[in-house]
Amino acid sequence: MKPWSKLQKQLYLLVDPNLDFQIHCNAYRMKSQRGTTSLPRYWIVLNKEIIFDYPKDFLSNLIPREGSRELRPTGTSSWLLNRNLPVEELYPYYTEIQDISCVIREYIDTPVNELFDKTFGDDKWSLTDILKAADKRLGKNKLIQIKRETSSKSVLKVIIARGI
Repeated sequence: MKPWSKLQKQLYLLVDPNLDFQIHCNAYRMKSQRGTTSLPRYWIVLNKEIIFDYPKDFLSNLIPREGSRELRPTGTSSWLLNRNLPVEELYPYYTEIQDISCVIREYIDTPVNELFDKTFGDDKWSLTDILKAADKRLGKNKLIQIKRETSSKSVLKVIIARGI
């Protein structure tokens, strides 16, 4: 995997230049007596508002199991379905530090004429929907189609910021 700054730069080449759109990544090193791990954070800012924040937006879909230290998924969060993980195994040790970067790389490498037919199977966060909404290669008709089909507030904010 290339350094984040190179991936970020390549993604910015696809983003509508009229958008105040930023995407960031940071890995926070956590040291303990048992070793170290990196805790990832990815966030997207549109017009100075954070519209995507991993892991914050996704850990809220978990609730504690009654009488135990285990968490179980709730709502439509598919990235943890069928998992019964103790809290200490879930986070910080269960991290997806490179997964989002891999999805971004796959998006960048996908030709524009394949974007709507392609299923980004590793996109557990609906990140590619936000990227499509910000993609300068997509015209007004495609953006209208996305707007009609999405229920994501983040995607709608990007499309509205593009004047659709």
